[in-house]
Amino acid sequence: MTERQKDRPWLMRTYAGHSTAEASNELYRRNLAKGQTGLSVAFDLPTQTGYDPDHVLARGEVGRVGVPVSHLGDMRRLFQDIPLEQMNTSMTINATAMWLLALYQVVAEEQGADVTKLQGTTQNDIVKEYLSRGTHVFPPGPSLRLTTDMIAYTVSHIPKWNPINICSYHLQEAGATPVQEIAYAMSTAIAVLDAVRDSGQVPQERMGDVVGRISFFVNAGVRFVEEMCKMRAFGRIWDTVTRERYGIENPKHRRFRYGVQVNSLGLTEAQPENNVQRIVLEMLAVTLSRDARARAVQLPAWNEALGLPRPWDQQWSLRIQQVLAYESDLLEYEDIFEGSKVIEAKVGELVAEATAEIERIQEMGGAMAAVESGYLKSQLVSSHAARRARIESGEERIIGVNAFEGTEPNPLTADLDTAIQTVDPAVEARVIASLRNWRDTRYQPPFNHPRPCKALEKLKEAARGTDNLMEATLECARAGVTTGEWAGALREVFGEFRAPTGVSSAPVAVTAEEGSALSEVRRKVELTAKDLGVGKLRFLVGKPGLDGHSNGAEQIAVRARDAGFEVVYQGIRLTPEQIVDAALAEDVHAVGLSILSGSHAQLVPDVLERLRVAGATDIPVIAGGIIPSGDAEQLRAAGVAAVFTPKDFDITGIIGRIVDEIRNANKLDPLEVPA
Repeated sequence: MTERQKDRPWLMRTYAGHSTAEASNELYRRNLAKGQTGLSVAFDLPTQTGYDPDHVLARGEVGRVGVPVSHLGDMRRLFQDIPLEQMNTSMTINATAMWLLALYQVVAEEQGADVTKLQGTTQNDIVKEYLSRGTHVFPPGPSLRLTTDMIAYTVSHIPKWNPINICSYHLQEAGATPVQEIAYAMSTAIAVLDAVRDSGQVPQERMGDVVGRISFFVNAGVRFVEEMCKMRAFGRIWDTVTRERYGIENPKHRRFRYGVQVNSLGLTEAQPENNVQRIVLEMLAVTLSRDARARAVQLPAWNEALGLPRPWDQQWSLRIQQVLAYESDLLEYEDIFEGSKVIEAKVGELVAEATAEIERIQEMGGAMAAVESGYLKSQLVSSHAARRARIESGEERIIGVNAFEGTEPNPLTADLDTAIQTVDPAVEARVIASLRNWRDTRYQPPFNHPRPCKALEKLKEAARGTDNLMEATLECARAGVTTGEWAGALREVFGEFRAPTGVSSAPVAVTAEEGSALSEVRRKVELTAKDLGVGKLRFLVGKPGLDGHSNGAEQIAVRARDAGFEVVYQGIRLTPEQIVDAALAEDVHAVGLSILSGSHAQLVPDVLERLRVAGATDIPVIAGGIIPSGDAEQLRAAGVAAVFTPKDFDITGIIGRIVDEIRNANKLDPLEVPA
């Protein structure tokens, strides 16, 4: 038998980082020792949104969903004893990507590294932040400029770095169909490449280098045949766009380069052990086909819907990859789908539909115009609402959730408090103390940084003009500037942006025919409004803190609207004070708080206390999100009327419960409505 040329394995990563730079450094070194072949850094929400840990909006969020990096000292500690010249580091960072890359470069220089050899990726895809993830800071124009400047800088100075990782992952989480995922990611890529080409910073003959460094970060759901076809369609469209629109002749430059994190949206809190086989199937979608194989894969952990995974859970996900790559014969074969009529037909269909949607977006003026008009967001909210409706009706089955719900006791979750990792609440105080110490001592030995005010003035001057912002940002990094100071200086020049919510324009997803669940809830809403002597019940949906995952909040807002509520939803990133002020000003009958980042323990009681002080104890507060059962008990004890988590998939039923809580708070008799 002839010896086949084996394909090399993909980069194996675990998305990791929490608490502090020191704790994360220890975790990275442990993961590398277990055979992980690249680093994937998760930053906390204040770092992602350009706030220092002591900012009012950062409360409860410090070190929760990633590592806090507030200045050069934190970045040094994060990569201590990890030689950056030999590492391939992915940083999931967008609005503040330029800042984190500057800190990374300066630490590499301090280590004595040749920066031209640095390899890795900054996600840096701001479009999907406006649409789904919510960590944007600046308006679309300045955001695109930051991205363009970074691309131009890295092509010349860090040629092996991927300065942007166009990220359709979160689009699928926000409801995108495979066609929308391809079309919106490609439209983003076109907007970025057009901006680089038109900026004049990169000569036409070097555009191939730009295209060759653009990578993608995609999502793979459980429908793994369709997902594999999606990846082949992605590659085909990318090849066409780069050749025809940008004249890129070199096929190496045109190669579709992508990494993948498989779908966290489909992971369930109910029967969480089923998530293991979901993760395996989703991984197969992006590894089975050699011609469309991911070059980097990171897998979520089986218990992600319950809370923060422990190191052992992350190790299990790494071992899933290693078994496939090193025990199976997958890497020994050419593309096993070559010549399949079924696959070819599905790929052709996806290419045609996605191309038509890309053209539609170009006619609107491109991705940025489609963001600002709210078109892209309303399309995603609509797709997500349709998916939720299919789950509620049972048309789309989810094992353990709406099908085969009977289960044996699960030994993995017998003690829920030890089945996930918890972040010590004292971490936040320690990080804030460390930051304040940095601010007070950065000019003194051993650091002797120059005073940061000069560097920040230079940054603002560059932002007002047309200079590439990377050099001024590097100067800020070397001067010991903090994350909040860097972003604050740019906020002064660029302003901030509140993205469209997509709620008001989303179509009705569930019909309210006579006898349906929604028609019964509508009747409860109408009768309760009548009993209270008001025209309509008013419901405020609030997202306190920095958690930008707004998909659940949007679905609740849309369904409440369809049930007859007047809904007040102002989008993400609000303080408890702003939420309570809005609740009082709008004279609402209930407040719903949505938090997925783990800051519920601090922010929800703050809202309750402010309502109490204002004498508005008759407004029930409902909480929703990834809330462990112990925390849910504490919230109810503090006065929360009801707590909903991902296992509560019946949105219409949730709206009905909210009406019950409004009646209860206003001492109205329960309504006898048939179930």
